[in-house]
Amino acid sequence: MTDKESSKKYSFESYFDAVNFFYDQGWTDGLPIVPPTPALVSDMVSTTNLPNSHIIGVEPVKGRQITVEKVAINAVMAGCHPIFFPVVIAAIKALVQPEFNLHAITASTMGSAVLSVVSGPAAKDLGINGNISVFGPGHRANATIGRAIRLVIINATGSKSGEIDKATLGHAGKYTWCITENEEANEWDPIGTDRGINSNESSVTLFAGLSPIQVSNHASSEPEVILTSFKDALFATGRNQGEVVIILCPEHAQNIYKAGWTKARIKDYLYELTSRTDNEWGSGSINPGPKPEGQSISHTTLDPEGFTILVAGGFAGAFSQVIPLWGGGSNSQSVTIQI
Repeated sequence: MTDKESSKKYSFESYFDAVNFFYDQGWTDGLPIVPPTPALVSDMVSTTNLPNSHIIGVEPVKGRQITVEKVAINAVMAGCHPIFFPVVIAAIKALVQPEFNLHAITASTMGSAVLSVVSGPAAKDLGINGNISVFGPGHRANATIGRAIRLVIINATGSKSGEIDKATLGHAGKYTWCITENEEANEWDPIGTDRGINSNESSVTLFAGLSPIQVSNHASSEPEVILTSFKDALFATGRNQGEVVIILCPEHAQNIYKAGWTKARIKDYLYELTSRTDNEWGSGSINPGPKPEGQSISHTTLDPEGFTILVAGGFAGAFSQVIPLWGGGSNSQSVTIQI
């Protein structure tokens, strides 16, 4: 969707005519959209103090300017309620930060998706789900905020599937991927506070996430046993990662916390747990580059701080997750922006 196309007005005889036209233009994610009428776009913009023409950021390679109006159009198309719009705006600000490496993550064959994690009072106020089926359907805020981000990537930056987007496989998070942490289950600081945002303020953190790997341990409540269950999943991510996201389900998180463990201790344990020789790494998941060979020891992450710990999901079921990041979490770094 070019600047000229985003400012042009169209008229249709029916809703289905409008939706089919958007399909034909390649302006959707493959799902039906809400036609972005001037009134709906205006309602969206009115939740900010910014004019339509205000530039949120610039796509770093193609130089496309992403304005408030363009973001609003895509947020309407995604089905966002206007009260969600400040979160979408903050997410787009994070999206265009140089360290996030937007063009690379959208053009790469590695197939990442944008995972947004909302932290602070906004998550509860907007009804963002961090509880049962946290990555599943049924919650408008999660579904439409994440979808709005993807539609901005498609339409405002031009990253369409099969054109700029060359993902070999991709994954379902490329439709929508927005969550919050389970505040009730999380005894540690949430990610916003970890990243320096005041606990009374709200933020959104973006990750370029690859396909999640589920980790199960129903056999023990001991932290060492629970965390050892992550060993093979972390082996699959490869070595020397700049960042890996660990989603602890409430059952795992509360058992670990009750044993007196801090996030720092979890990170130290996972770091030591994942040490292997280069020969061993060379028999597992090999990221782009030469095959590791030799007896030198390396770990899943470059250092213990490479593990980002989040608590999310329902209280029943001891299922956690590992989410590897594009480029090993170094070539694309996660970004936190205050809302």
